[in-house]
Amino acid sequence: MHVRIKVTLAAAAAAALAAAVAAGAPAAPPQGVAKGGTLVFCTDPTYPPEESLQGSKPVGSDIDIGAAVAERLGLKAEWRSVGFDGIIAALLAKKCDAILAGMTDTPERRKQVDFAHYMVVGMSLMVKHGNPHHVTGLASLSGLRVAVEVGTTEKDALTAENKLLAKQHRKLVVIKLFAKDTDAAAALVTGKVDAYFADDPPVGYYVKKSGGRFEVAADKIQSAPIGIATRKHDPLGPAVEKAISQLYANGTMKAILAKWGLSSFAIR
Repeated sequence: MHVRIKVTLAAAAAAALAAAVAAGAPAAPPQGVAKGGTLVFCTDPTYPPEESLQGSKPVGSDIDIGAAVAERLGLKAEWRSVGFDGIIAALLAKKCDAILAGMTDTPERRKQVDFAHYMVVGMSLMVKHGNPHHVTGLASLSGLRVAVEVGTTEKDALTAENKLLAKQHRKLVVIKLFAKDTDAAAALVTGKVDAYFADDPPVGYYVKKSGGRFEVAADKIQSAPIGIATRKHDPLGPAVEKAISQLYANGTMKAILAKWGLSSFAIR
């Protein structure tokens, strides 16, 4: 009996060690941040299921990811609500340490910040059930009213599409801008627009919650990585990137994405 117990304990210890090696040792706190301190994220909590408010408490996949990244760094996550259009400016003004807000990595943004990628997503168009305006993609939005949040890649995509439509002498997309993405989605609900344009996750979330009133007309448009943004050349960036790799290796990231129905957007 004693021999069996010793063998079992030894096997368990070996398994635990193997798991630890596979996951990697916790990343060290970034330079200038004391262990046990806080990692302050700027976020725009109007983007479920990635970030939203439950009362005054931020919840969502990004919130869970931020908490897990901070823990890997020996820190505690804190959240600062900032409108998306001004969120990079807030980071550069050092009102937070990083941005975690479903932010797509684009060449323009990369001129200002560094990115540590954790998902790959595209953009989706949500319309009323039955797709009355026969929306199939960006070109089909000619002459239609489309709701988007300010400062987003969706707004940029529609602006670029309008340049193409102008060259083709077709009606332009009527771009309706909203300070909050929740307000952009609500505009379709109230009939103020013909389509709502956002990343795949929030569109999928709203369609599921709509009880069949809305549907996805097109998805995975211009898929690209999204990431945690840090100031250029900040030592925090590589530390966050290492933490994300460890969270994928030990299964934590995949568990978080599965919890929020985002498994298809995993990068590993």
